[in-house]
Amino acid sequence: MEPTDARPEDVPELLVLQRCCWVQEAVLNDTLDIPALHETLDEVRDWAKTWSVWVLRQDHRLVGAVRARLDGNRWEIGRLMVAPDLAGRGWGRRLLAHAEAHAPAEARRFALFTGARSARNIALYQRAGYRLTDAPPASGHILGAVYLEKDVTLREKPGPAA
Repeated sequence: MEPTDARPEDVPELLVLQRCCWVQEAVLNDTLDIPALHETLDEVRDWAKTWSVWVLRQDHRLVGAVRARLDGNRWEIGRLMVAPDLAGRGWGRRLLAHAEAHAPAEARRFALFTGARSARNIALYQRAGYRLTDAPPASGHILGAVYLEKDVTLREKPGPAA
């Protein structure tokens, strides 16, 4: 299963997947103050137009997604999500590698946020070469989130489908 470019008709499913994934994050991090939980269909539609977005489908079901965009020389990766009932199969790692592989030449760093208590996410990112660090001043840091970065020269190569 290979990530593919998201299409406009994927937006409703992206919203549902996002809510399913971020409810778990809310429980882990003991907060409902997570932007992904409160976005509307129109807001997801808007960011899907301004970010590069890739999805994973199992048969006709959208089961994973990730988005990325260039901010200065940082390739921001976000909304990495895999359907909770399918977690642990390597699809998150695959989506992360896919987003990294599509960074433009001017990107020097990969950057992302995750919940401070999201041990599984933090472990995934650290295994992929990310390190916890302070967020840049104008990065829109979210209370209760941690920031991770990785040098582009350490990018993962997408492996075979799991």
